[in-house]
Amino acid sequence: MTGRSRGGTFWPAVSILTAAVLWGGSFAAMKSIIGVLGPWAVMWGRMVVAFALVLLFARRLLPLPYRSGDWKLILPFVGFQPCLYFTLEANALRFTSSSQAGLISASVPLMVALGAHFVLREHVKRGTVLGLFLSLGGVVWLTLAGEATEAAGNPLLGNTLELGAMMTVVGYVLLVKRLSARYNPWALTAMQIVAGTLFFLPAGLPRLFERLPSLTLGQGLVIVYLGVFVTLGAFGLYNLGIKYVPANRASAFVNLVPVMAVFFGWTLLGESLNRAQMAAALFVLAGVWISQIGGGIEIKELHDV
Repeated sequence: MTGRSRGGTFWPAVSILTAAVLWGGSFAAMKSIIGVLGPWAVMWGRMVVAFALVLLFARRLLPLPYRSGDWKLILPFVGFQPCLYFTLEANALRFTSSSQAGLISASVPLMVALGAHFVLREHVKRGTVLGLFLSLGGVVWLTLAGEATEAAGNPLLGNTLELGAMMTVVGYVLLVKRLSARYNPWALTAMQIVAGTLFFLPAGLPRLFERLPSLTLGQGLVIVYLGVFVTLGAFGLYNLGIKYVPANRASAFVNLVPVMAVFFGWTLLGESLNRAQMAAALFVLAGVWISQIGGGIEIKELHDV
């Protein structure tokens, strides 16, 4: 990044912005299909769709410039995303609404800042710490204020699982910044897809074939959307953008995810928040805003070690 002009980061920033919008829409898409196929079938189905596309471009991605010892970074990288993340999020959406799950994602930039402090020994300013606790407090309030509805049968369990999923995002962001200095961003995305396809295969394959005869065209298109535009597209675009954009700026784009999640949950699924949850949502977003005006942290460029 050193010496790159603002113009040099415009398109990487656009790619991260596009990824955030696609992620925001994925909550409603996942919610609409989880009840039909179940989490394991959905996860494996979207991975297979993305894997089929990766095979078309395999020659351009191979051979990988693998360096001895990189497995220590690659294994947790693919373990966090997609394996643990999708496992937690898919099950979270069985118990909570897509809007609530999306709002919890607003805590990601602040948790990234905190993770960078402990892992990368970066200095965290007071505004970031205050914003973190305010935002996480809002997440707790959002969860406790949740009422069992048709869209959110057990918001306490669902939101707790979603918060766990967001914690895996922190590990992913910190690792992808390191790995993107060594590998093509689309090669990293291919690693994630291959790992996810294998990870979800044992439980996903039999469940998908069991429910395949009753799958409608619309439901099939949702799986294609999740595989092409979210699993491959969003992660690929984010991996590409973060190669050129500092991690703290890249994670800040995640702030758009809850806004898009609530919007799509409302327009496509008819979801809504009660008054207490609306107030809690303001706490979450206020925490994010305070962390930004407080200066946050500077994530130093990660060079090869």
